Amino acid sequence: MMSMTCHNLDFGFTKTVFDLYACGCSSNASFCRSSVRNYAKSSSSSRKLVDRRRGIALCRVSSTKTPATLLSEVAQGVPPLLDLKKESRCPISLKNLFELVADDLQTLNQNLQSIVGAENPVLMSAAEQIFGAGGKRMRPALVFLVSRATAELAGLMELTMEHRRLAEIIEMIHTASLIHDDVLDDSNMRRGQETVHQMYGTRVAVLAGDFMFAQSSWYLANLENLEVIKLISQVIKDFASGEIKQASSLFDCDLKLEEYLLKSYYKTASLIAASTKGAAVFSGVDSTITQKMYEYGKNLGLAFQVVDDILDFTQSAEQLGKPAGSDLVNGNLTAPVIFALEKEPKLRDIIESEFSEPGSLNEAIELVKSCGGIERAQELAKEKADLAIQNLQCLPESAFRLALEDMVLYNLERID
Repeated sequence: MMSMTCHNLDFGFTKTVFDLYACGCSSNASFCRSSVRNYAKSSSSSRKLVDRRRGIALCRVSSTKTPATLLSEVAQGVPPLLDLKKESRCPISLKNLFELVADDLQTLNQNLQSIVGAENPVLMSAAEQIFGAGGKRMRPALVFLVSRATAELAGLMELTMEHRRLAEIIEMIHTASLIHDDVLDDSNMRRGQETVHQMYGTRVAVLAGDFMFAQSSWYLANLENLEVIKLISQVIKDFASGEIKQASSLFDCDLKLEEYLLKSYYKTASLIAASTKGAAVFSGVDSTITQKMYEYGKNLGLAFQVVDDILDFTQSAEQLGKPAGSDLVNGNLTAPVIFALEKEPKLRDIIESEFSEPGSLNEAIELVKSCGGIERAQELAKEKADLAIQNLQCLPESAFRLALEDMVLYNLERID
């Protein structure tokens, strides 16, 4: 059941977050470009310049359901499932989502390489490879979007130094984890390019990852905020716990969905949740809001991981930037496989043989697809996405909150 403790939640208003879905542009749109621009004009000068200069276009279509009906459904446990196919809408792009914080991201990109290369020139080439490999910068973008969305509640006119440093710390930790993941998985490709350990060797890759973890910890300590220090320190611990859980359950066909979700939280959602909560903490909002931002990040992170695991079966190596089916061949069983194993005993035999027979991997992939594993994983991703949307209701309506909602929808569009 959804908690009703959030502030700034006006149930007398004719629309709730459940009514709002991104679209192209409709004559019936009740929350359209002009309202977003007018909101920005009445807000801080920096946000006004962003919306006027970039012409952010965020349109919404409202549902015919009343708030009372929606709340009744929530109380009865009926989730407001997001159905992208029933809504008339244009595809969401990360570029458009991040336009609101483009200047913030540009500054972050300029700082990242200097942070690594300034004290350790030997790692500079590796750093250029790491930060220039086409990453989406989703986590720091979330830091900036939540920072600006929650700053509205705290009366802040601009981001603080702590907000910006947090974004850099989060991206360094994320990148360090990817470098170590590639070493552990012996992956040669990442985002369509050679991995650091493939180009420079395992020694340099491990040192580069270790250095970024250490450097991020040093910057974290200098923020001098005990709550955020504990939060981010737990993330680094979670990374290790996730790797241990994964290594101890390879080719284990008895793996439960709950265990998969816990591992996914450790490896993916923990950092995103810390990103969004940490941003709210530095905005100075109350603990109710910071906890909702944590839950938003957790549910968004879990939804992203499930979608990534679906794409491992539905996209080509060129689209993925790495070999298709790479998790399965390495014995890492994900949501689509767990669901398919419930219906197809033959799949268990193939996995437990560790794909010893020629063509067995392709056969296993086809069984996952034919047994409904993909569809049930899609339902799981939508469930987590619904929860993430609900978590945002405590924020005031703004272009930044809409971007956070659209981030959830963008993720689901990847499997639409």
